[in-house]
Amino acid sequence: MSLHARASLTLGKLAVALTLAGAAIAAQADTVRVTVAHYSDQTAPYFEKMARQFEKANPGTTIKIEDVNWDTLQQKLQTDISGNANADLAIVGTRWLLDFVKDGVAEPLDGYMDASFKNRFIGPFLAPGQIDGKTYGLPIAASARALYYNKDLLASVGYPNGPKTWNDVIDASKKLKAKGIAGFGLQGKEIETDVYYYYALWTNGGDVVKQGKAAFDSPAGIKAATLYKTMIDEGLTQQGVTGYSREDVQNLFKQGRVAMVISAPFLAKQIKKEAPTLKYGIDPIPSGTNQATYAVTDSIVMFKNSKVKKSAWKFLDYLFTKEPRVEFTSTEGFLPTTKAEAADPAFNDPDTKAFIALLPTAHFAPTVTGWEDTAKAVTNAMQSVYLGKAQPADALKQAANEANQSLGH
Repeated sequence: MSLHARASLTLGKLAVALTLAGAAIAAQADTVRVTVAHYSDQTAPYFEKMARQFEKANPGTTIKIEDVNWDTLQQKLQTDISGNANADLAIVGTRWLLDFVKDGVAEPLDGYMDASFKNRFIGPFLAPGQIDGKTYGLPIAASARALYYNKDLLASVGYPNGPKTWNDVIDASKKLKAKGIAGFGLQGKEIETDVYYYYALWTNGGDVVKQGKAAFDSPAGIKAATLYKTMIDEGLTQQGVTGYSREDVQNLFKQGRVAMVISAPFLAKQIKKEAPTLKYGIDPIPSGTNQATYAVTDSIVMFKNSKVKKSAWKFLDYLFTKEPRVEFTSTEGFLPTTKAEAADPAFNDPDTKAFIALLPTAHFAPTVTGWEDTAKAVTNAMQSVYLGKAQPADALKQAANEANQSLGH
């Protein structure tokens, strides 16, 4: 073999090797990692399906999905971020956004969005993901809260159309107690224990935070905490409230063991599947002095340190087109966040409409730094009230002091 031939063979091998290396780099450069929050057993399969569909339409891009439980998600993201090992995209509780923005880890998305993209969304749901005039999160999931009631049980005590006020809830629960049934399901542990208290707080005219300071230790706040404590003392709730998470209380309702519970649209989906014979109604959260509900969005964010922002954005864009949205929202039992979804027949059912009707009175978690610590302080206060370890006024005052430190006061 001539030297020339050998040299060209070696160069040929080198070229192949370089091409392979180049291909490896290209493939690596186009792997988009997505951390998704586990909503149900349908969550991971849905995102895997979207990933495969997207990969088919975008050869050369790989989408890697990682499904993480809500209870560990925030901790995992913080650990990943501090080790520079985070995904490119992640679902987060919108209330965590401010801290991500403050720490400089969230990518502003406005530069990727044109007017028609922004116009896909239902306005109120895009707003929570915006901080200081910039959009950092897109509303991947949205829900509100309402009172579910067992139609047969409530009709048996004179409330065929459900209770409208807290006084109705108490009256119905007293009559149900006489029949050996717990009236009102009250959550007392884990994520959203604080929110269960806010239902009574807001409907009695109170606020959680006002002008950046804790406001829940107000007369309205004390009245709300006293309302729940009185119901516990009078045996109008399930026993051992602090042993029940959101899922636990929902399960009691599905089993017909509590007559009323406050929850999100997804409970209706679960009932249809797991307790199809249960007849339920959906009412606004009982009013004290006024109507209120809690509306919540979860956001999908892009991290600043992503090396594949263009491909990551392309996948985001795809997730917010009509078919992927309708499938996700209807499967998980959320409210539509885009106009195209909302117009789809999938959401033309009375349950979804009942929740959408509550949005004008919705409160969102305030976008303030230290929100998670505030929530924790409220949760601890309510648990001590429920257990009879502290009086409502004292517990709330102490929680407000703790919250104000977190809120920077």
